[in-house]
Amino acid sequence: MNTINDVSITEIPKVHDERGVLAVIEKDIIPFNIKRVYYLYDVPSDSFRGGHAHKDQQSVVIALSGSFDVIVDDGKSKKRIMLNKPNQALYIPTNIWREIDNFSSGAVCLVLASTTYDENEYIRDYKDFILSVR
Repeated sequence: MNTINDVSITEIPKVHDERGVLAVIEKDIIPFNIKRVYYLYDVPSDSFRGGHAHKDQQSVVIALSGSFDVIVDDGKSKKRIMLNKPNQALYIPTNIWREIDNFSSGAVCLVLASTTYDENEYIRDYKDFILSVR
């Protein structure tokens, strides 16, 4: 079973010159084949997203713009991680509860997912999550 110790931040390689910065996400940066890409934006600062875990999906979360906090929870421990750099990727394995809050103005949250959307693989009730990880 995964724990919050399996959640990790990876630096995305970047190339910088007088024209700006180019960040590159290639196969060796993401520990899975990407099946879905989605992003969140215009999230009010007092709102939160997530509030679920995945049975099958692994995710990588990137703050393309602005900042937000990702709270990860393995049923025993919780950790709050601020993402505010577009060259940092937060890897979240399966069976980790996640919530995203504290969105700054203009924040854009990019998620790379290992599965296509399947409602049946979500755990949306925290009590059910706790039962599943014990």
